[in-house]
Amino acid sequence: MRQITVGIPVFNAMPYLPESLESILRQDYSDFQILVINDGSTDDSREYLRSVRDPRLRIVDQENRGLTATLNRMLAEVRTPWLARHDADDVAYPQRLARAVDYIRLYPESGMFYSLASYYPSPSVGRYRTTQGSPNEIRNLVQSGYLLTICHPTVILNVERTRKLGGYRFNLHVEDADLWWRMALHYDIRLIPEVLTRYRQNVQSLSSVNLEEQTLNLLYVQYLLLSFLHNRKPLAYEEVRNSLLQLVDQNEIRFRTHLRAFNIELGRGNKNRAFAKSLRAFLTSPRNFVCRLLDECFPRRAITAGRRPVLFKVHEKLLWREQSASCCSRFEPSSPSAKPGFQP
Repeated sequence: MRQITVGIPVFNAMPYLPESLESILRQDYSDFQILVINDGSTDDSREYLRSVRDPRLRIVDQENRGLTATLNRMLAEVRTPWLARHDADDVAYPQRLARAVDYIRLYPESGMFYSLASYYPSPSVGRYRTTQGSPNEIRNLVQSGYLLTICHPTVILNVERTRKLGGYRFNLHVEDADLWWRMALHYDIRLIPEVLTRYRQNVQSLSSVNLEEQTLNLLYVQYLLLSFLHNRKPLAYEEVRNSLLQLVDQNEIRFRTHLRAFNIELGRGNKNRAFAKSLRAFLTSPRNFVCRLLDECFPRRAITAGRRPVLFKVHEKLLWREQSASCCSRFEPSSPSAKPGFQP
């Protein structure tokens, strides 16, 4: 029985889709399936996919439903125990699946694996900022109220365990970070400490177009985590949105916008524009600029997403209407009776 499927959500993925899919078809390890969910593409993506002749490839067409629904459809359709996520504009190194299978054999009790990612295309520089550590270190970060930063298309999910956690939630462009904290509290998340994926940055990506909104949504996910840890009832997104806006660091958003633009311009070969963007990033926030360099040079630093948990306490009365709070919830991650995080 095959152990692993590569799952690729596709929506108007041309012209990057052929290079991305070819990187999967040419893997060193060959005993896998490919599941593509075509989410109502209106470009040539469907025609290209139908032209590929490989028995491992299975295509499921659906009307456009958005990324979260597409990922949950993928979890429902997959026929192997493990699902390797891959995006339609990223490129996998040839050894990616071989290394994934190695780790699955070594640690079959895990809930999820992930690896490092470098930015693409060349001459883009740097690596995706990634939380690194042992399963216990990762779990401790989450139990302290911090979110993990993991490159989604590097992840290999145990399908059954992910389904038990409720799969993906929300159409807020942060469905991945919301799954990571639930996974970390229930199962081991293990790092494969190698660069196995080339992650493409482009101006049309959801992360680029919705950076400010994504930052706000990430704070809501962190709010859900803190609510769970302290046994408090979370409010709906619309009820706390304005309160969370007060936690958004606009200067950091401007810095990230300039830094992302720097690498995109560098990837396009526009060195002068790239230099100008990097200078604007530095002038916007010298502190964040230095921290980003330190993250690149010392990747074992504690890299997390969101804000310091103590900042949420400042707005406690607005974020949590009831005033009583118990101490953090604790449970054994391997306990079969442990229940998934609540559904808000």
